[in-house]
Amino acid sequence: MDPYEQASTAEEIIQLVIRFNDMLNAHSVEGMMFFLGEDCVFENTFPAPDGTRYEGRAAIHEFWEEFFLVDQEQTIEIEEIFACEDRCIMRWNYRWNESGIVGHVRGVDIYTIQDHQIIEKLSYVKG
Repeated sequence: MDPYEQASTAEEIIQLVIRFNDMLNAHSVEGMMFFLGEDCVFENTFPAPDGTRYEGRAAIHEFWEEFFLVDQEQTIEIEEIFACEDRCIMRWNYRWNESGIVGHVRGVDIYTIQDHQIIEKLSYVKG
């Protein structure tokens, strides 16, 4: 980051993550990609215990395209969100309805923001 560029405020970071989550809930992969840096890293919660790591926008794009083909009725409801420096922590409740099977799981995402883009999204789940 340019040392003369003003860093994002906590509120700007929170709003960026909320907008990203809105695009996720709208199943808009292109909308989600708008908020990701080119070399972004995403660590999914599945499979346990460590999940799968996706590196770069192309790999992340492919993951979300396939994900939305399987799970047509899903939402991530934000339970709590806060930011400090370049990090944002979001506690969430993921709800789905897949072929009449309704469920939910709670978890946390840890985001790292750089140059007004998400460069890392680490996801963790309870249970």
